[in-house]
Amino acid sequence: MTRQELEGAVEAAASGCLIRVFAQPRASRNALCGMRENELKVALTAPPVDGEANKALCEFFSSLAGLSKRAVEVVKGEASRHKVVGLAGIDRERLLKIILEK
Repeated sequence: MTRQELEGAVEAAASGCLIRVFAQPRASRNALCGMRENELKVALTAPPVDGEANKALCEFFSSLAGLSKRAVEVVKGEASRHKVVGLAGIDRERLLKIILEK
């Protein structure tokens, strides 16, 4: 994935940034898998049942960005594979750098 592709999926917000994600539940491991259209594709081991995949997604980004679990939440698309995740306490440039280094 290129920086230009990723910039289309990450935007600055008042408290941090928002990232458009395509979630792929029931994968063999949690991982960033590149871009899918204008979304960052993220593989998750959790099933899409009872919010488990959403919880795993938040924990994944929390760990990736070095944020507390409370600083990451699914703000749109809780019942969809197409989601918007909010990360509080991190600016857009720092998040872009972290993702591109992985």
